[in-house]
Amino acid sequence: MYKALIPLFALIATSVLASDLDKRQVLIVTESQRLHVIEEMGALLSGTQNILAALSKGDMAAVNQYASSLGMSMTIKTEDHLKGVLPKEFMQLGIAVHQDFDKIAADALAIKDPKHSLQQLSESMSKCVACHATYQIRTVKTSLKPASKSNHHEH
Repeated sequence: MYKALIPLFALIATSVLASDLDKRQVLIVTESQRLHVIEEMGALLSGTQNILAALSKGDMAAVNQYASSLGMSMTIKTEDHLKGVLPKEFMQLGIAVHQDFDKIAADALAIKDPKHSLQQLSESMSKCVACHATYQIRTVKTSLKPASKSNHHEH
């Protein structure tokens, strides 16, 4: 029986060790807030892939379309509930990325140079890399019952 528990203890020890090694700033959010952030990051990643595919074909109208969908218009519908929860620096990085996509979209039509758009996308992605290197997101469990108070006092 005890041999069966060894993998479990190894997993727990590895998880504790891994969390101790991760020195990024912890952002505590609810599960719904975490899902919102992850969905937005997924949309940004998917949109970036679409932009790269369009650039590989020289389709600047498609670059404009995909980049526009990732711009500031993406933030209007959902960002307000995160402003008081996430650090100002985190929010500023996110806004800067959305502004970058608006600029990429505009320049795709005005300049029509895939190399220029690639450079802009590379610079914007450096913000994503910086954010992921700085922050980690953890959820807080919310309970419907208030925490019980202990009647024990230590002396």
